[in-house]
Amino acid sequence: MDIERRIELITQEPCEEIITVEELRTLLSTNAKPKHYIGLEISGLLHLGSLILTGYKINDILNAGVECNVFLADWHTYINDKMGGDWDMIKRASNYYAKAFNFFCKGVNIILGSELYDNLYWQNLVKFNKHLTLARTLRALTIMGRSEKDKLDFAQLIYPSMQAVDIHALDVDIMHAGMDQRKVHMIVRETFPKLGWKVPIAIHHRLLPGLGEPISLGLDEDSKIDQRISSKMSKSKPWTSIFIHDEEEVIKQKIRKAWCPEKVIEGNPILEIIRYIIFHEYKEFTVERASKYGGNITFYNYKEVENAYLEGLHPMDVKNAVSIYLNKIIEPVRKYLSNDPIVSAISNL
Repeated sequence: MDIERRIELITQEPCEEIITVEELRTLLSTNAKPKHYIGLEISGLLHLGSLILTGYKINDILNAGVECNVFLADWHTYINDKMGGDWDMIKRASNYYAKAFNFFCKGVNIILGSELYDNLYWQNLVKFNKHLTLARTLRALTIMGRSEKDKLDFAQLIYPSMQAVDIHALDVDIMHAGMDQRKVHMIVRETFPKLGWKVPIAIHHRLLPGLGEPISLGLDEDSKIDQRISSKMSKSKPWTSIFIHDEEEVIKQKIRKAWCPEKVIEGNPILEIIRYIIFHEYKEFTVERASKYGGNITFYNYKEVENAYLEGLHPMDVKNAVSIYLNKIIEPVRKYLSNDPIVSAISNL
C-alpha cells in the first residue's frame, strides 16, 4: 500500500484533526510499523461513540499498517471516581473493554495501565510536572469531564500529567483520542521537546453527539469544541446514548425520540450518525417511504442526504432508516457480549 493511500485511511472521517499531516507523511516514509495509542477510562457500558466510532478510527489506522494499542487506564478510572472506586469492579470492567475492542478491532493490542507504572514512570512524572504550571493543569481538567470549579481531590490534579507520561512510557509515534482530549495532547507536544522526549503526532476523531438537543456555548472555535464535548454521547445520559447492548426495539425507541428538527443540519445527531457511522461502513443509505410520499430513496454519500433533508426529507423517515442500519452494525458485538455477567453489574452501578 502506498503512503498516500495510508494517509487517506488515517485522515478519513471520523478523523477531525491531525497535527500534523506533514509529520504523518514523514513518519510513514521512515518507519515501517509506527506505534499508535488511544487511552480509555473504564467508566461504564460501551456505546456508539466509545466503541463503534472510536473503533472505526482504530480500524482505519490498523488498515494503514500501524501497530494499534488500546490503553485501558485503570488508575485514571480510579482517580476519576468511576466504577465507584471499586478495584475489583474496575478489573472486571477492564476485561469487558478488552473483550469488546479485541472483537471489534481485530489485531489491536490491549495494555492495562497498572502494568505500566514502574519506578522509572514515577521519576518521569515528576520531571514532566516540573514543566507544567498549576493553571495549565486546571485548564486541562476538561479531559476527565471536570473543571477547576469542581470539588477536586489532589489525585485528580495529576490526572492530565499521568496521561501525558503514559504516552512517553509507551513510546508511541501516534497519540489518538477524541477531540475532548486535545488539551492534553497539546501539552504533550509543547512539553516533550523540553525533556528531549519523542513528540508524537496527534490524531483527533469526531465526538459523536448524544441524541438530545445540543448545548449552545458560543461561536468562537474553543466554544464550539467545548459545546461538542458537553453534548457528546455519554454513559451518564443513558436516554441520549445508543449502547452496544441495546436491543433492536430499544434502538428504535431512542432514535424515534432523538432531537432532529426538520431542515436543521447543524448539531443534528441523527445526521451525524448517518455521516460518521453509517457511511463509514456502507456505500449507500436507503430511506424507505410509502409510494404516496415518493417511495424509497437511496443516497450514495452524506452530502446527498443533507441536501434532501434541507429540501424536506421527513425526519421520521430518516430516523426509521437509521434505526435499521444501527441495529445491523451493533448486532454482532451485542451478540458476542450478551452473556458477559459484567454487563448487568455495570448497569446497576
